[in-house]
Amino acid sequence: MNFIDGFVAAVPTENKEKYIEHAKDAALLFKEYGALGIVECWGEDVPEGEKTSFPMAVKCEDNETVVFSWVNWPSKAVRDKGWEGMMQDERMKEFMMPFDGSRLIYGGFQTIVDE
Repeated sequence: MNFIDGFVAAVPTENKEKYIEHAKDAALLFKEYGALGIVECWGEDVPEGEKTSFPMAVKCEDNETVVFSWVNWPSKAVRDKGWEGMMQDERMKEFMMPFDGSRLIYGGFQTIVDE
């Protein structure tokens, strides 16, 4: 089954268009290194929780919006090789993230159900 890299970030709401351009550029690079596809979602109905929530997890401020994203890879091996290649690619150094990357949450996930 496929392997998924998941991401949650708090993006300044005023940077929505910058984020979209950043995401489109990053998608091209991910696909070049073997990703099957990328999905980027701009928060619209993301409630603040009492104990935990997406906004709390990324310390979302009033002027920010939660973004939820994932990269679909054909396997963990392809993902590992892809990330290795991307980290050595000079274009990665040119990416200017339009958000605070220190509050980005990410992880790799093995697909267990895909209906």
